[in-house]
Amino acid sequence: MPLLSVAIITRNEEANLARTLTSVSWADEIIVVDSGSTDRTAEIARSFNARVIEHMWAGFAAQKNFALSQCTGDWVLSLDADEELSTELQFQMQSLLMSRPTADAYYLKRRNLFLGRWIKHGGFYPDPKLRLFRRAAANFVRTPQFEERPVHETIVFDGISGTLDYDLIHHAYPTLSTYIEHMDRYSSLGADLLLARGRRSRSALSFVFNVWLVPQLTFIWNYFFRLGFLDGREGLLLHLYHAIYTSWKYAKAWELARKK
Repeated sequence: MPLLSVAIITRNEEANLARTLTSVSWADEIIVVDSGSTDRTAEIARSFNARVIEHMWAGFAAQKNFALSQCTGDWVLSLDADEELSTELQFQMQSLLMSRPTADAYYLKRRNLFLGRWIKHGGFYPDPKLRLFRRAAANFVRTPQFEERPVHETIVFDGISGTLDYDLIHHAYPTLSTYIEHMDRYSSLGADLLLARGRRSRSALSFVFNVWLVPQLTFIWNYFFRLGFLDGREGLLLHLYHAIYTSWKYAKAWELARKK
C-alpha cells in the first residue's frame, strides 16, 4: 500500500500545476481530480504520472472529499493547485513519514504571496492549514461542529495534531486582476453561506454596519494593529481589497435575500 497520497482538485490550472507537482514528485501516489479543464491541465498532470479523474464540479468540500476517496495511501496530503512545498518542508515531511509519526494530522505554515511578495503581517502568516493527515482520521465532512461549506472548507479530524516547521508556499494572486476576480467569486459563495445561516442585513442599521462599517474596521485591524503596513504597497492593496471583499459579501447576501 502507498505511504503518501497527494490529492489535488483542478480546473484550468496549467499555469500552476507543474510547479505544484514538481514539489511532490517523490510521493507514492498523486490523484488529480479535474472538473472540465479546457487547457493542458490533464496533460501536465499525466506527465508527472498522476492519476487524473474527471469529476463534475460539486463545490469545494465535496470535490475534495471525492479526491480523498480516491486515495489509497496511509497518509494524505491535500494541496491546492497554486501551492507548493518548500524544499525544507519536502525533506521534513519525507523524514517524518519514514519514522513513526506521533500525531494523526499536521498543520503546515502557509506563506502567502501577493503580487509576488511574501505577506508576513496582517494575519496572513503563518496562516496554518491542516493538510497532512492519516487517511482514516480526517475528511471534509459535515459534523455537528462543522458544516460542509461551499467556500473556506474545513478538515475535520480525530486524534492528535502537530505542526511542521517549514513553509507551504501559496502563489495566491500574481496580478491584481486575478485577485479581484477571485474575490468577486468568493464573495458570491460567501453570500450564499451567510444566507443559508440566516445572517443577512435585515434592517437598515445592520445593512450599514455590515456593508460599510465592518469593512472599515477589518482594514484598520489588519493594516494597523496587525502591522499589515509593514508589507509595503502590496500590503496596502491586499488589505484594502480584502476589506472591499467583506463589503461585497454582505451586499450580495442582502441582494439575494431581496430577490427571494
